[in-house]
Amino acid sequence: MLLAVLARGWIDCVVGFSEYFRSGEWRGSARVRRLCDLLGPVGGEGLEAMAREARSLTQRHFGRTMRLFAPLYLSNECVNACKYCGFSRDNPILRVTLTADQVEAEARYLADKGFRSILLVAGEHPRFVSEGYLETCVRRVCGLVPSVALEVGPMEEAAYRPMVEAGAEGLVVYQETYDPDRYADLHTAGPKKDFNWRLDCPERAAAAGFKRVGIGALLGLADWREEAVRLAAHADYLLRVCWRSFLTVSFPRLRPAAGQFQPAFPVGDREFVQLMCAFRIAFPRIGLVLSTREPQGLRDHLALIGVTHMSAGSHTEPGGYTGAGQGSAHLTVRGRPVPVIASEGEHRSATEQFVIADERPAAEVALRLAEMGFDPVWKDWDRALAGTAGWEDAP
Repeated sequence: MLLAVLARGWIDCVVGFSEYFRSGEWRGSARVRRLCDLLGPVGGEGLEAMAREARSLTQRHFGRTMRLFAPLYLSNECVNACKYCGFSRDNPILRVTLTADQVEAEARYLADKGFRSILLVAGEHPRFVSEGYLETCVRRVCGLVPSVALEVGPMEEAAYRPMVEAGAEGLVVYQETYDPDRYADLHTAGPKKDFNWRLDCPERAAAAGFKRVGIGALLGLADWREEAVRLAAHADYLLRVCWRSFLTVSFPRLRPAAGQFQPAFPVGDREFVQLMCAFRIAFPRIGLVLSTREPQGLRDHLALIGVTHMSAGSHTEPGGYTGAGQGSAHLTVRGRPVPVIASEGEHRSATEQFVIADERPAAEVALRLAEMGFDPVWKDWDRALAGTAGWEDAP
């Protein structure tokens, strides 16, 4: 029954997938069909069996390693109006765009904490994040750690190439929801309104030379089972077409944020576990990513089942690690900064994108993983592997 989702009208409005789906090739995909079978109603014993199989597959293909990374927010400026996002331009939040020096200070703080893999995150606003800014930030951070990835607004393939040349090895872009009607309702203004442009982004990133490409759906915006099938179809397609890039899939659940958006399709813990087990079984070799959106108990449990990449000790606001940018926090009205008057001695920080659930320091997360029998890995890429010059102090 879930396979019928792939035959609905949304296929007709997908640019990158149109020929793939019209050919009917997806119907023969063992991975997608297997996932559909695993998403049906399941009892307690059935879910336990799925968890055992998922754990066995993860250990077979990834061993007992867990790759740790940290997000580093560059800017919370955004030109898009998205009903669910704390950074939406309609929210009267305190905004900051870090300077290159401040970005380097944040990255140095994370490197001192042990991180060797950093994800640079920024809202989409050409007035604040443009004209070589991202390329400069990548170069600064690559001077401190060997693995740098980006989560920024979609770009043309040609615009990605300077990021790759500067040292970025990964790009993450969530479709948010694969339901075009829900997508149109949730994205009311800005370039993010273009469903197809965003959907084709991972292919452009792979073509530009990123070694790792990450996709995902923001759980809570649409029915989780239908979302999972569409996400699986996307993953299956990318594995066929972008086989030179390692693929990761994330499962972020909505968290409290500015704007107070309430999800119409909340996903419970049991369904969340089933979803991750199903993806591991259907896609045994892809990376599965879990962020600090989830509470520590659930994260520890899922680490034993199928997760391969985890963020730790995270902040979701620019300057969150060092307090950088506190003196420049402002409102933004029609693209223009509006100063905020602070009381004497008061420091105003940027507003976070969402509230995290697992607040443990990175060292505590790594210790807990070790207690569970894992080998915490602080990086999974080094430019030396590609024969390029760069970071020299990797452990």
